[in-house]
Amino acid sequence: MRMKHSEPLIIDQASCSNCGLCINVCPFGNLKQSGGLVSYSGDKCLSCGHCAAACPNDAISIADIEPSESVYKTFTIDSRWLQHGDYNTAGLVRLMASRRSCRNFDPRAVDREILEDLVKIGITAPSGTNSQSWTFTILPTRKAVVSFAGYVSLFFRKLNAMAEKRVLRTALKIAGKSELDAYYRDYYQLVKKALDEWENNGKDRLFHGAVSAIIVGSAPGASCPAEDALLATQNILLAAHSIGLGSCLIGFAVSAIKEAPAIKASIGIPMDESVHAVVALGYPDEAYETVAGRKKPEMRYYEG
Repeated sequence: MRMKHSEPLIIDQASCSNCGLCINVCPFGNLKQSGGLVSYSGDKCLSCGHCAAACPNDAISIADIEPSESVYKTFTIDSRWLQHGDYNTAGLVRLMASRRSCRNFDPRAVDREILEDLVKIGITAPSGTNSQSWTFTILPTRKAVVSFAGYVSLFFRKLNAMAEKRVLRTALKIAGKSELDAYYRDYYQLVKKALDEWENNGKDRLFHGAVSAIIVGSAPGASCPAEDALLATQNILLAAHSIGLGSCLIGFAVSAIKEAPAIKASIGIPMDESVHAVVALGYPDEAYETVAGRKKPEMRYYEG
């Protein structure tokens, strides 16, 4: 639970030069100049940190910002702000295009400090109204991943058993609920094969042998919970590749949790949280020669 602070920010008047830069970047106009001093005068603060980041004298501190969340255990960053345009765009795009969904992992364990750093990298993403209500559940070992996979597999075994009943599918379809019929048509055989391979020879078609995973969710109260979680997830995917890890989004696991919320309780996620992404992680046992292309997107302009 986050601690409530009586004052959202503190201005060290001895250090403040009254330059006004903080006033210009405050989203709510909470700062004002009066009598040669800058003061906080608002009733709502996003704790975005824009004012502190803009201050040339380090005169502002934000109560809700935890400095340790910007300190990483496996590498060190330059904390100076990178100006717009001051980066190698070609290198950034190469990283983005090189990230592929990994479905072949080797059995090496991923250090917990790396997993924790990935979460910290995740939360550098933007967040609607800066709510930052995302949550991260780390599955640090293959044992934990297999245990979670067991709950997901059980859900799909039950779903497949329902989908096999033609009368049930037909009745639901007539009632305007065609989801089960669509599942039977599009996924039943694929899931049945995966479940049989898992049970008969231990072939992992769900997590592909990943030794770790991060479940990205959101607590109640965010203005854009799904968007926030998925933006953080993209950060994790790109960072994992840069660190040397492979990653894969496991959509079947997300679907299982949405349809069977009790799975959350089984792995320690509060029932009032929502799950938006499950990221399988591990050292890749695969390599490529070139980046892959993409389908042509639909692109349009609106000129007003």
